[in-house]
Amino acid sequence: MHSRLALAVSLVVGLSSMPADAAEPAAPARQENRAAVLDIPFTKFQLSNGLTVIFHEDHTQPLVATNLSVNVGSRDEPAKRTGFAHLFEHLMFMGTDRVPEKMFDAWMEQEGGSNNAWTSNDRTVYHDVAPSHALPLLLWMEADRVSTLGRQITLAKLDAQRDVVKNERRQTSENEPYGKAELVLPELLFPEGHPYHHPVIGSHEDLTAASVDDVRGFFARHYVPQNMSLVVAGDFDAAAVKPLVERFFGSIPRGPEPGARPTAPQPKHDADRRQTIDDNVSLPKLIVAWPSPAHLAPGDAELDLLSQVLSAGKGSRLYKTLVYEKKLAQSVEAAQMSMAVGSYFTIEVLLRPGVSFETIERTLEGELDQIRATPVSTEELTRARNAFESHFVERLQSVATRASLLNGYFAETGDPGFIAKDLRRYQDATPDALLGLAKTTLTSTGRVLIRIKPAGAPDPVDVPPEPKSEPQRGPKGGATKSVQAPAGRATTSGGAKR
Repeated sequence: MHSRLALAVSLVVGLSSMPADAAEPAAPARQENRAAVLDIPFTKFQLSNGLTVIFHEDHTQPLVATNLSVNVGSRDEPAKRTGFAHLFEHLMFMGTDRVPEKMFDAWMEQEGGSNNAWTSNDRTVYHDVAPSHALPLLLWMEADRVSTLGRQITLAKLDAQRDVVKNERRQTSENEPYGKAELVLPELLFPEGHPYHHPVIGSHEDLTAASVDDVRGFFARHYVPQNMSLVVAGDFDAAAVKPLVERFFGSIPRGPEPGARPTAPQPKHDADRRQTIDDNVSLPKLIVAWPSPAHLAPGDAELDLLSQVLSAGKGSRLYKTLVYEKKLAQSVEAAQMSMAVGSYFTIEVLLRPGVSFETIERTLEGELDQIRATPVSTEELTRARNAFESHFVERLQSVATRASLLNGYFAETGDPGFIAKDLRRYQDATPDALLGLAKTTLTSTGRVLIRIKPAGAPDPVDVPPEPKSEPQRGPKGGATKSVQAPAGRATTSGGAKR
C-alpha cells in the first residue's frame, strides 16, 4: 500500500475487510485490525561495506526524501569533549573538494530541494527533500561528504563552526527564557559518568578545547558505513536507484568497528535534588522531573499516556486544577521525554503573580497523590490513546517523516517496520498499568525540582486575592453602595509586590 491517504484511512477506519452486514466488533478487535494495517512498506538491503539501505516507494507526489542516520550522539562523546557530536554535525556542512563550502545548499536549492540535520543524545541525522528528478544529486552529495569531509577539516573550518555552536548555546539556552534549566537538568537527573549527564550542546570550555585531530578521530571512529543507515523514500524506481546507491556509497571503505556504545541503568535518587535559577523572565516557573523507562521499554508508552491525562487540554487534571479552578498557574505541561538509554518525565508549571513555589508544589503533590492512588478513568485513557493514534496517522502524511520513522525504528530496534508494534504499546495500555507507573515513577521523593525566578527578585510569596465587593442594600427604591474598607486600612491589590 503506497498511498498516504490509504495509509491514514486504513488506520482510522480499520474495518475495510468486514462484510457490509457484519456487526460492529468490540473495541479490542477493532484495535487489533488497526495495528495490522498500520504499515510503511519498505525493502532493505546491505552494501558490502556494511551500510544498511532502506527503500520506501510512494508515487503519489513527485517528491523524494533521503535520511542518513549515524549511530552517534552526545552519549558517545569522550570526556572533556561534550558537544562534540553536535559540533561535528555543523562541520558536515563546511564543504569538500568536490562540493565547496555553501555549494551543498546552493546546488540543492537550485533544484527545488532543501536539507537540514539534527543531533540528539543517541543519533545524528542528515535529511534532504527535493523533486524526484534531483535524487541522484542528493545521493551523490551525501555520499561525498560522509566519505571525505572528516579528513578535509581544517582549523579555519573548525573555528568557524565552533563559534556558531557557542552562539547557538547562548541563543537557545543561556539567553532563552527558562532555557538555563535545560543545561542543568541532565546533571541533576543523571549521575556523573552516565552518558546523559551533560547536555547535547556541550560546554563552552569543551568546545574551545576541541582540536582538528579530535575531529578527524571522531570521524574515523563513528562515520563508517557499518555505523550508518540510509533511507530513500518517495517517488523513485528502486530498480533504477539501487545501482546509484551502490556506486556512490559502496565505494566508501568499511572502517574499524566503533565498539560498544555507553549505556547505564535507570538512575534512582534517595532524596530530592533542588536548584534555584535566576533568569531574565517575568514569571516564575517550577520544573519537576523524574528518571523514567527508556524509549520503547516497558512503561514508556504508559507514561506518554499519563502525560496526556495530566496536561493535554483544558479538561486534563493539572490544567483543570492549577489553571482553571484554583488559578495558581498560567500554564502547565507534562511530558515523557523518551531516549534510548533512559528517559525522564517532566512537569512544568508557569506560576501566576502572587503565588509561591510552596503552594504550587503542595497543590501539584495533591494531584499526584490522586493519580498514584486510583486508576485513571476509561474515558481519560481512551481520550489519551486516541490522541496518540491521531499523531501516528498525521506523521504518515509526510514522505520525509516516513523516511525518518523508518530510520529511527531501524536504529533502535533493527526493524524499520516497527511502527505497528509501536502503536500497539499504546493500544494495550490499561488503567492499572498507568497506576503502576504513576506509583513507581512519579514518586514523592527522589525528584529533581528546579525553581526559575526573575533575576534579582525574592522568592514569590502568596498574595491573597482582592476581596470582591459585595452590594449593600440601601433604602427601598434607592441605589446600592459597595462596602468600603475601614479608614486607615489599606486593601490588598492582586498585583501586590512580591
